[in-house]
Amino acid sequence: MSTLPAPAKKAASLRAAKPVRVARSLQKGQQTRAAILDAALGLASHMGLEGLSIGALADVTGMSKSGVFAHFGSREELQIAVVTEYHAKFEEEVFFTAIREPRGLPRLRAMFERWVRRVSVEVDSGCIYISGAVEFDDRPGPVRDALVAMVKAWHAALHKAIHLSVAEGHLQAEADVDQIVFELHGLILSLHHDARFMRIPGALSRAGVGFDRTIQFYATPAGLDVDRARKLPRAGATRR
Repeated sequence: MSTLPAPAKKAASLRAAKPVRVARSLQKGQQTRAAILDAALGLASHMGLEGLSIGALADVTGMSKSGVFAHFGSREELQIAVVTEYHAKFEEEVFFTAIREPRGLPRLRAMFERWVRRVSVEVDSGCIYISGAVEFDDRPGPVRDALVAMVKAWHAALHKAIHLSVAEGHLQAEADVDQIVFELHGLILSLHHDARFMRIPGALSRAGVGFDRTIQFYATPAGLDVDRARKLPRAGATRR
């Protein structure tokens, strides 16, 4: 039996209930924000970051403009949140799966293959990195800064993977890391252009051939052996 008087027990009960209500309120707010952000990603993929607006998002989500505005105080804040969320999904699908591969060319190839796979999925929607670069290439500001920071983070990951390939003896010691990153990113841009804009068949295969040629130019004999071994299971797995 409690030794607290009735008013004290009631006050204690209210204090205990308040954190629970606050936690539930916060959780609901986070869920609502995540749902809005997911809808914003869909809009931005098809319409670009410039196509985003509080009003358009309110129409898509069935919320009021004030409700959307409560989670994103401005259109610019919304655009930056979309860029950040897009990058998080990109890392999850491309980077974090690829780094499970052994260091060196197996990991670098996995990063490129998953990058290509993501572009192939985005053919009917669009890549926010690429569309954002077109929209904000000459427009200084926080949204452009966010886009640049995310692309630089991915380039840094590619640089590290290439340096590790050199350290593992898979690529030549004198390999031009910046040039390799430039060529790999160029292949992705060409793939996006030919597959999405030109609708040219075979663009995915050409991107793969381009990667092979870039690697063959810089690879050591040991690196070529490792890369061939990495590709063999994949080729065998496609046979039915």
